[in-house]
Amino acid sequence: MKLAQNDKLVFIGDSVTDCGRTRPVGEGSMGLGNGYVYNVDALLQSVYPELNTRVINVGIGGNNVRDLKNRWQEDVLDLQPDWLSVMIGINDVWRQFDSPQRRELHVFLDEYEATLRELVASVRPQVKGLVLMTPYYLEPSVEDPMRSTMDLYGAAVKRVAEEYDAVFVDTQAAYEPIWKQLYPGAIAWDRVHPNHTGHMVLARAFLNSIGFDWNK
Repeated sequence: MKLAQNDKLVFIGDSVTDCGRTRPVGEGSMGLGNGYVYNVDALLQSVYPELNTRVINVGIGGNNVRDLKNRWQEDVLDLQPDWLSVMIGINDVWRQFDSPQRRELHVFLDEYEATLRELVASVRPQVKGLVLMTPYYLEPSVEDPMRSTMDLYGAAVKRVAEEYDAVFVDTQAAYEPIWKQLYPGAIAWDRVHPNHTGHMVLARAFLNSIGFDWNK
């Protein structure tokens, strides 16, 4: 387990992270929302109670990487996390497909990667550990235009993670085994916002990346 006793773990991202968390800062069993962050906290508290991990959720629905930059000081640096998890990029890609005429909403790959790198560089010296989770699109076919674009953004996350010694979580790959049994719509009606099963996939992928012992 990479987390140490009394570590503060902050999650930032878009609606997949938000999931109805309380404002201004989501914390506590009733404040973390009903998604993967809640699952991570429940599993950490039940399996590693001795760590006394403090989990905080500052995800905001609809956010892209520009939005994270605008609130980075208040929602990341000011919170002084020991560990930080970032999952962003779905809206950066999605708006290119569902709002093609509104180009001001589009965050193309070069801007996305440069901004993510800038944010990571600003926080890396201040944290013990950093987890970078890829955006995803719940579509098995890599030929699908939105899926193939999302994969490019995921590759950018991997490059930044390697550059800054961050833990890398490939969320798209985490979902792959499910397609052998379940149609994507059974996990997420819009291929983006997962149900409880889909959120548990994300929680499991995150916990595996930090050395969670499922047999403890």
